[in-house]
Amino acid sequence: MLDFLSQSLLLLILSGAISIAILVVSSNVTVKKLTGLAGYFRLSTTFMGVTVVSIATSIPEIAAHFTASVGILSGTLDYEVSSAIVLGANIGSDVVQQTLIMAMVVLIAGGLHFKRYFLWKSMIPMIVTTLMCIVLGIDGTYSRIDGIILFGSFIAYMYYLYVDERKHYKEEDHGFTEDGETPEGVPQNAKEAWRDAFIALFTLGLTIGSAMIALQVTEVVVARTGIGGSLIGVMTLGIASALPEFITAYAGVRHGDSGISLGTLVGSNITNPLVAIGGGAIISTYWVPRPLVVWDLPWETITGAILWVVLWLNKGKLGKWTAYYLIGLYFVYVTMRMIFFSID
Repeated sequence: MLDFLSQSLLLLILSGAISIAILVVSSNVTVKKLTGLAGYFRLSTTFMGVTVVSIATSIPEIAAHFTASVGILSGTLDYEVSSAIVLGANIGSDVVQQTLIMAMVVLIAGGLHFKRYFLWKSMIPMIVTTLMCIVLGIDGTYSRIDGIILFGSFIAYMYYLYVDERKHYKEEDHGFTEDGETPEGVPQNAKEAWRDAFIALFTLGLTIGSAMIALQVTEVVVARTGIGGSLIGVMTLGIASALPEFITAYAGVRHGDSGISLGTLVGSNITNPLVAIGGGAIISTYWVPRPLVVWDLPWETITGAILWVVLWLNKGKLGKWTAYYLIGLYFVYVTMRMIFFSID
């Protein structure tokens, strides 16, 4: 099918856009079902955002890395091009979330408030995670050992959060009432929980399939245009794969629950590199384009650090002026990327 479509660049781009749309929609359904399952097992919204929902909303990135790694191993995808695309999409998604999406959520909500413990427990690990990716990728590859370090760090962090969650969890924080009323979207019984789990697995399969098509299409476009694969990943797949986080964060704000919004946006920036890059590197290893190490990852680190300082000085509050500042940072990042780092 792709051989036929490759004869027309317009049809190729159209099929890529459709696959990205399916990827976003299917991953959003998966997010909703996994969110309900998390409620069924009595997890707080902030913990759920940082862990379960951040993993679910990172499914596009995780699926893209899995399909790329399998394709690299089987020889159906080019090692350097596929590595550049998925790494660019992953890191680009993180930058979008830290700047543009965070700003949009703040503007929609009229402001957000981070608790001080959240700044230490979630945002500092987010910044440290990005620094780890710089250090491990500075030699131009993510080896299987690097992947084990990244993925192992995620397991250790999840365990720490779970132990901490068991100490502080309150049912009312999740939406359960004293009368035993179950929040909307949460399974009422084991049968409904199994049903939602099945739906989540089915939509996850759609996500993986559409991610594979999107990767193959993007690889052909890279070969046709000569544009760096990591730039295409940053500009297209990175933005598209960040949409589930935006949708989830917006839903949290709309329902008056900023915990899931903040947890999702920050948690995804921990999950993306540790699970997606780490897991993919364990499978196939990756080639790391230099622009990612000298521009994208440092920019993500600096942006995260600036955001942390602003929040600390403002006692955890984000207002509209900070949102405008974050939007400006995003467009500076994209403009400089296109001008100086368009080729891998």
